[in-house]
Amino acid sequence: MPDDDAAAREQGSSFLPKFDANGLLSAVVTHAVSGEVLMLAFMDAEALTKTRETGLAHFHSRSRGRLWMKGETSGHVLKVQEILVDCDQDALVLKALPAGPACHTGAPSCFYRKLEGDTLLRTEE
Repeated sequence: MPDDDAAAREQGSSFLPKFDANGLLSAVVTHAVSGEVLMLAFMDAEALTKTRETGLAHFHSRSRGRLWMKGETSGHVLKVQEILVDCDQDALVLKALPAGPACHTGAPSCFYRKLEGDTLLRTEE
């Protein structure tokens, strides 16, 4: 990328998302009020557009190879309040209000275990 393009992406005010070779960027979802990390997912251009249009978090499912809206079957949608963009625009933070557990296991967050040595321990909820 020429220096002018990098400077525009890193210093400018235009939204120029930088998708990887697979057409994806990382999206960390945090609780809009508590700041707790809820989940990590990937977005392609379609998911990003749908999220911005609807205010509900959409992602690209790598396992299904398609667009999915968080909560499309469970009803546990994520209502996006704000989108933060990192310095080189290849990662996002979605500040969202969850309508139920964020994790498909039923845990409030997908990050419900911590690593101690070689053992995973459930965190307090």
